[in-house]
Amino acid sequence: MKIQSAHAYKKFLRLKRPYTIARSTISNVEMVFLEVVLENGMVGIGSSSTDVEVVGESADDTLANLNQGLDDLLVGRDIRMFLGLIDEVRQIFPAQPGTQAAVDLALHDAFGKWAAIPVVDFYGRHHVQLPTSVTIGIKGVTETLAEAQEYKTLGFRVLKVKTGLDVAEDAERIVKLRERFGDYFAIRVDANTGYSIPELLTFMEQVRGLDVELVEQPLPPGNEAAIRALPGDIRRMLAADESLKNARSAIELCQGEPYGIFNIKLMKCGGICGAMEIAAIARQCDIRLFWGCNDESRASITGALHAAFACPHTRYIDLDGSLDLAEDFVAGGFILQEGIMRLPDTPGLGLRLM
Repeated sequence: MKIQSAHAYKKFLRLKRPYTIARSTISNVEMVFLEVVLENGMVGIGSSSTDVEVVGESADDTLANLNQGLDDLLVGRDIRMFLGLIDEVRQIFPAQPGTQAAVDLALHDAFGKWAAIPVVDFYGRHHVQLPTSVTIGIKGVTETLAEAQEYKTLGFRVLKVKTGLDVAEDAERIVKLRERFGDYFAIRVDANTGYSIPELLTFMEQVRGLDVELVEQPLPPGNEAAIRALPGDIRRMLAADESLKNARSAIELCQGEPYGIFNIKLMKCGGICGAMEIAAIARQCDIRLFWGCNDESRASITGALHAAFACPHTRYIDLDGSLDLAEDFVAGGFILQEGIMRLPDTPGLGLRLM
């Protein structure tokens, strides 16, 4: 079955509400969508939503790349060779993970639909369902508690709390969450590179005994030597995010294991193929997997969930990115009920255009 056409376009999507992290405040997001159409009319859908500060690729960059000879690369090629096509794209655009991800996802979806198999089953399913965290941005204690109550009402049981601007207030928010909700929520923390080593140690001491599950990327990339000097029990709680971009950085982060957890995002590593490379490295190093996202369409969130469920050492997912959108252009993909994410038994990524 050959590819008949490929079409990329950009959409500007609003968030339901702005949120603040240690680096910036976000109120909207640009996304690039890619449709790959097979001869039989089946459509594979991919999308890209990169963090330009992390990977250096904007939505305009992605769109320009996809419009630069995509027809010559894909049209007329056999969808059964989709892994080889993805590899070709990775070689042509080695430093543009958003471009890679859009093609990777669209081709996975198209192949799975043609082969009548869910992508997760192509790789081998290890999980059926997992609870996703929902994210609370940096805000005051009162606002934090109010948003947590909203999530409790919706049935979510895992919070990821953004921190990194003020250690004392960060710790107070965790304390107040435990006082208000007891052990109802599992709590994760994401400092988005906002701490120094002394600040991290102060924070860890102030939340000791509050059952914080993990702390994501406390320091900026490049501080791994300092992190390796921390006690092992702290390092096991730390998750690499901005420091982990691809298989090469995964290999480097296995040396001395500054992080006990890898946060894999398709928009950093170029899609499902890049993610599975990182996952294989992590498994050899006994590092747990934590699957994350940016503000993204259901298309890429679903791709991440298929990859996560195909890895036995997946322990955590933070795949709430599409929930932040006021609108999307893709439907289907995953099922979310009371904070639990599942995959329907539909071919490919199970996506359809709205």
